[in-house]
Amino acid sequence: MVVDLKANELVLKAGDSNYFANEKSVDGKLILTNQRVYFKTKEDNNSHYNLEILPNQIQEILYFNTMKIFPNGLNIILKGGKHLKFKIGKRNSWGNVLNKIY
Repeated sequence: MVVDLKANELVLKAGDSNYFANEKSVDGKLILTNQRVYFKTKEDNNSHYNLEILPNQIQEILYFNTMKIFPNGLNIILKGGKHLKFKIGKRNSWGNVLNKIY
């Protein structure tokens, strides 16, 4: 799994994640850089789920529980109203850093 970083772009945080898209859970990696957020799938046949989120696209960051009890859900709400839901370890740490970049 390779992410093409832009000039002067540094990885700040990365972790295994699941992206919840259209009733499907897609395995991948959530990557936070000093310029954007990436979701990169683990399997090439799911590459259409790869995401690139710029800080100016983010409206709000919300937490949720997966399976109603596990506190590992992170919902990135975009200014257009789209919800991008991820399952990620240490979600509070991710949320704190994401709240600082937008």
